[in-house]
Amino acid sequence: MEPVYARVAQDLDVVRTSVAELKDRHEPAVTWWSAQQLRTWADRPWNKDGKQLPLVHHAAVDFEVKFCDFEALSTWVGEHVTNLDGFHVRAIRWSLTEKRRLELIRRVREQAVHDAVERAQQYAGALGLGEVESVGIADAGMLEAHLRPDGAPGRASMVAGIEAAPAGAPEVRLVPEDIEVAAAVDARFIADGQGSTSGHNVESEPDAVEFRDDG
Repeated sequence: MEPVYARVAQDLDVVRTSVAELKDRHEPAVTWWSAQQLRTWADRPWNKDGKQLPLVHHAAVDFEVKFCDFEALSTWVGEHVTNLDGFHVRAIRWSLTEKRRLELIRRVREQAVHDAVERAQQYAGALGLGEVESVGIADAGMLEAHLRPDGAPGRASMVAGIEAAPAGAPEVRLVPEDIEVAAAVDARFIADGQGSTSGHNVESEPDAVEFRDDG
């Protein structure tokens, strides 16, 4: 057991040192990391003839890292896959920083409202009802739906896709997944045509608008 444990402990030290260097440099590529306790176990496997083989010892440790630099991530993974026999990537999860997530939520909400107004005006114009005026807007499902015969609220939604520039290394090429941030609104409008006022709830199919994030 001791040689197996020592080998994994040595590899862990290499990984931990490399991550600490990335985190401590002038422009950090790593924002956070965590290492679990090194665990060991043993089993006796069976061969194809049904004979139980000698005891086999195992050791492993889980290591999590948050990167903010895609190119550094690809290079780091490539180097460790190549140089450490026991290094395996279990999963990569792509996410937004909290600041960026809130910024995109604000943008898609604004786009959803603009889309709802534009659609309402187009429908009112087609019916000769003149200019529309918003009398209610809220998150999807928050408005009363008594203006619609079927009882369902109208909805306009916008979706923003984050497309990050791919980063690569000679050994490993990691391509970030697209992240979607969506917003849906219920809106109610009135249109004044021929001196009379009518209420209209406008239903619109979701449209997509893409924001390219190169930062």
